[in-house]
Formats: sequence, structure tokens, C-alpha cells
Amino acid sequence: MIPVSVLTGFLGSGKTTLLARLMRDPAMGKTAVIVNEFGAIGLDHDLIETSEESFVQLSNGCLCCNVRSDLTLTLADLAARRAQGTVPPFERVVIETSGLADPAPILHALMTERDLAGFYTLDGVITTVDALLGITTLEQHEESRRQVAVADRIVITKTDVAGADVDALRQWLAHLNPGAMASAGVQGAIAPSVLFDCGSYDANSKHPDVGAWLARTSHSYQGHQGNHGHTHSDDYSSISLLREAPLRAVTLPLLLSALAENFGADLLRVKGIVHVLESPERPAVIHGVQHVYHAPVWLPRWPSADRRTRMVLIGRNLRESWVRKLIDMLDAEVADETARHT
Repeated sequence: MIPVSVLTGFLGSGKTTLLARLMRDPAMGKTAVIVNEFGAIGLDHDLIETSEESFVQLSNGCLCCNVRSDLTLTLADLAARRAQGTVPPFERVVIETSGLADPAPILHALMTERDLAGFYTLDGVITTVDALLGITTLEQHEESRRQVAVADRIVITKTDVAGADVDALRQWLAHLNPGAMASAGVQGAIAPSVLFDCGSYDANSKHPDVGAWLARTSHSYQGHQGNHGHTHSDDYSSISLLREAPLRAVTLPLLLSALAENFGADLLRVKGIVHVLESPERPAVIHGVQHVYHAPVWLPRWPSADRRTRMVLIGRNLRESWVRKLIDMLDAEVADETARHT
């Protein structure tokens, strides 16, 4: 039986950073990775070092809303391809959910789908929680509370960020899920042995609500022919931007500042790989989580042949046309200012 681990956590809590670090560990060499991104543009493939054959990207929105049509078929296809020898003989599967996923339908499918029985077994749930914004996120978003409640292992991220109250966060986590082992991880630095091989998933050992969530999921499956009827607690949407022309380096901090100022709490997540004019061989990775925006991280090289700028924004009341105009306007202003000084 191939163990399947579900890696979940709210938007910007560090799932991709953790997974990217784990996949560089030799112990993870025979792992297939399934990544679900909330948005039409996939970014995580360029941030996670894994083989093309054992990486599957699902970008059809929230995985928990398409669990039978996407996840079940994907896992069944991977098993068939493994038997045929067309993918490496993987010995583990890690599913990274989108930050908005309700894990219950995913867990239910892994535990009950007849098409998966006999080949896969649910090993455990790993949930990332942001030490800086975790308490606020848990207070405001039901998805985050569910992600913590179902966990076998919790990774507290960004403990090195100024202002993080780790002790208070641990109290929150212990209330929601006293049985989960919580570990701190800075930049994803945590050993695979701490997170995996949890044993068969036991919903009875979790928060009392977990069993009820799984039961409701089972009922919804029977009544909705594969669509479990889940609706998110907030009206989230995503903006996916592609840009052929490079941006100037000075434009990036101006853009993040303008987004924070104009969207405020409505903008939950910004993530992107940016082609920068002054550094064409080294793309910049930008991250923003709620009101916290980090300095760009420069990759040593382009991870793929695609050198377009790709950005995804997730939140409420987002206006794509306004964001596109903002980027063009800021970059044009920077270009004019540069020309005046030269």
C-alpha cells in the first residue's frame, strides 16, 4: 500500500516552502507530488524541485470542490502509470491542497473510494500555521480551523519573524487539536521523519467535530453525485496575470505597497514569479500574506523555459482590470523617472 500524506494550511502559511525543502531531502526521492492551486496559473511547479513524471498540478479551483473528478481520477491514473512503468516507482504520495481547501472531502475520498482501495492508504495530515498571522487567521477563517483540527502533524512556520507570538499560537492549536504533534520549522527546515509515517488515519482521535465533518461529506457524496456540496465561508476569487514584458526592479516594492494600500484586508494572498528587466537571468519571487508583504527572493536561475511574469492574487472584491492598469502605470512611471535621471 502506498502511503498518502495531505499537506494543508491556509493561504501563505508556508506549504510550498515546506514541500520544496522536503523534496530536496534524499529520503523523499521516491515521492509523487500532487499540487492544487487556487487560480488559473500554476506557480508551485517552478518552486518545487521534483521530476516531471511524478508531479501533477491541479489548477481547476479548490480541490475539495472537485475531489471525485480531479483527485480520485488523478490518483487512479498515477497508480496505473506506475504499474505500466511510465512513471518512476514512487513509494509515497504528497498532496498539497490549496490554502482555501476544506480537508474533510479529501480525507473522505482517500479513506472510502473503492477505486483507490488496495493501492493507497491515508498516512496522515500535515498542517502549516503561520506564527505571525496564525491566530488572526484562525479567528477569521473556518477553513483554517478545520485544517488544524484534522491534522496529525502541525508545522508552525515563520517563528523567526518579529512579532510572532508562538506561545499564544500553541495554546490555540492545543485547543483545536490536542493530539497533534506541533513542531517549529524555519524556511521549511524540518526532517521528513518528523512529519511522515503517522500510521493509519484515525478521525476518532481528533477534535469531535472532525467525525461530523466526514459524516456530512459522506452524505453529500451520496446526494450530489461526486460534488460534496461544500461552499467556502467567504466569497473568494483569484486573479491570474501573465505578462510578456519584464518589469523594472523598482516597480516590485511599489506594486506590493499599492496593492496593500488599496485592497487592504480583502487581499489575502499575492504570489508570483517576476521577470525583472535588470536581472533577466534571475527571476524574483514575490510573496504577500494579508497585510504582510515580504521582500522579493531572487532565484539563482529560471526553473523552466517559461520566462513570463506570472502572478496570482487571491481575496475578495478583486478587480483584475484595475490591477493590470496599476502594474502598467507603475512600470511606466519608473521608466520615465529612470530616463530623466539618465
